[in-house]
Amino acid sequence: VVYTQSEILQREVYLFERLDSPNREPMKHLKAICFLRPTKENVELLVQELRRPKYSIYFIYFSNVISKSDVKALAEADEQEVVAEVQEFYGDYIAVNPHVFSLNLLGCCRGRSWDPAQLTRTTQGLTALLLSLKKCPMIRYQLSSEPAKRLAECVKQVITKEYELFDFRRTEVPPLLLILDRSDDAITPLLNQWTYQAMVHELLGINNNRIDLSRVPGISKDLREVVLSAENDEFYANNMYLNFAEIGTNIKNLMEDFQRRKPKEQQKLESIADMKAFVENYPQFKKMSGTVSKHVTVVGELSRLVAERNLLEVSEVEQELACQNDHSSALQSVRRLLQSPRLSELDAARLVMLYALRYERHASSGLPGLLEELRARGGSDRYRKLVSAVVEYGGKRVRGSDLFSPKDAVAITKQFLKGLKGIENVYTQHQPLLQETLDQLIKGKLKDSQYPYLGPNTLRDRPQDIIVFLIGGATYEEALTVFNLNRSNPGVRIVLGGTTIHNTRR
Repeated sequence: VVYTQSEILQREVYLFERLDSPNREPMKHLKAICFLRPTKENVELLVQELRRPKYSIYFIYFSNVISKSDVKALAEADEQEVVAEVQEFYGDYIAVNPHVFSLNLLGCCRGRSWDPAQLTRTTQGLTALLLSLKKCPMIRYQLSSEPAKRLAECVKQVITKEYELFDFRRTEVPPLLLILDRSDDAITPLLNQWTYQAMVHELLGINNNRIDLSRVPGISKDLREVVLSAENDEFYANNMYLNFAEIGTNIKNLMEDFQRRKPKEQQKLESIADMKAFVENYPQFKKMSGTVSKHVTVVGELSRLVAERNLLEVSEVEQELACQNDHSSALQSVRRLLQSPRLSELDAARLVMLYALRYERHASSGLPGLLEELRARGGSDRYRKLVSAVVEYGGKRVRGSDLFSPKDAVAITKQFLKGLKGIENVYTQHQPLLQETLDQLIKGKLKDSQYPYLGPNTLRDRPQDIIVFLIGGATYEEALTVFNLNRSNPGVRIVLGGTTIHNTRR
């Protein structure tokens, strides 16, 4: 995710091995750089390695804080004195976008409480992030969530215990860590997306920047898996937050630009200068041809899925469920779509889930009928069970915030104006709850009664450095929200993290 193999090769690193791969040959002419998480298993493997070293000299970097007793165990194993240095280099998390990180953890809670192993891992990931950004923050958490409080306390414990590591130069306004719970907004991960990055994750799935295209009809061998990374793909960097209509236009321009630069087939390479010019331009040409074929394939597949699954119509109904309050119209729309043979199992379940979350307490709720129709579609029982599981997870009983009702006249007017902005906004009316939470936080209006501080101190000024962490996973729609907030609030820097990055399937 952070560094490509070709970038590492440029630094003269020629061999990549895993510490746990069994039959590595000894290569005493090589030096080894080890980059490891400081887990019990890794320390044990490293101890065995140092007892019988395969390389001439070892530089060991741990991605997080390592205990003194582990360092002692390593020192005792290093009888041949091959270790040149041991350092902590904090990087115990996945850097997804410049302002988004993930821990790649699925299923961090059992019911309403943490899985202990996942709590430990999340605490480590979050403290490593703080150390790598050199922040010693004040902590606020969502009061309605027990896991949020637990995580806040665990992070605070590490900061107290490792106080020397966290002794950074004080800033005028201390940084703020805000810990939230996904269950407060189960709507956002259930919606279809229409900006490039979010849409790719929703329809194809992004896994550590990799996209699996092996299921695309007639795909060529070298495009079965592609990498989408803003670090080394300019087109992706410029388009990841644009909506689908704009991307179509930009792909067309990219193609035309490529056609213009194509070395003319009939171009005669007569002089040495001709050949030299051709060879010099060839790498850029090759790189560009790779970019073009990759994005044309990805966007082509997105279009195919949108048409095949009738997603424009599905998305319109989802947005109606998420943003408007008209029960009978919503129920009719969902029923109509459930009758369509083109609707996939996943999309059918998703609509019923959104309806259940939106109208769970409505006097004339049509949920039993909708669940019956889900069953009549011949699908598995699994989806019907999932509907009640989603309500159990993110229903009204659990939420600490008011997910649906506009708060006041101003908010209602805003919603109305947003609705007038033209047709494309039918599909992008929804704003995640995070938008409002962060907006309140930046203005200094986030209620202490709902999001208390951990410990006696509170922030007197408006925060400038904000790290938001979502237990139970963030989404690329929220990443877009944070990107826009960073752009429209100079002087405020927000980083978003989650135990994972969700799409509906996850």
